[in-house]
Amino acid sequence: MKERCPWLKLSNKQYVDYHDKEWGRPVHDDRTLFEFLILEGAQAGLSWETVLNKRDHYRKVFYNFDVKKVSKITPAKIEKLLLDPGIIRNRLKVESTVSNAKFFIEVQKEFGSFDKYIWSFTNGKTIYNTFSSLKDYPSKTELSDKISKDLKKRGFRFVGSTIIYAFLQACGIVQDHSQNCYLHAKKLRKLKS
Repeated sequence: MKERCPWLKLSNKQYVDYHDKEWGRPVHDDRTLFEFLILEGAQAGLSWETVLNKRDHYRKVFYNFDVKKVSKITPAKIEKLLLDPGIIRNRLKVESTVSNAKFFIEVQKEFGSFDKYIWSFTNGKTIYNTFSSLKDYPSKTELSDKISKDLKKRGFRFVGSTIIYAFLQACGIVQDHSQNCYLHAKKLRKLKS
């Protein structure tokens, strides 16, 4: 059996697939970056497993995370969404999805894409860490503090440093597969050679 990161719940196939096929892989697509930004914010105070189980429904009701469509969601539509058990029905989180879409578009206009903006914090390079156990993983870093502060300055909500660190991990800006995980960068390089 393949060894995986210590935080992973092996009993949930969807979670295992997410770890194996998405988590920590560099993302440069603005739609996917927006999706992860919203889902990580929705997770605040909850488990990632809860959000993952609702992800398909999020994609359905938020137009597959088409940022332009999400930015035009009306207050009436928000009220309907707050009755939908397929998403996390927290008013502030749902409202921030819409307002964050508007600010995301502003970043795209300023930088050409959100991808250029977010990867500029690491000069376009992934940061590779070498953690072994759960206690090694930080909940936030100087980098996540810096990005969180900048996003808040731009008007974004649900972008605290801990949420942003999880976002950086998800999008492969920070690669945090544990040293024992078969997806750790050093092991992947050996497999490819």
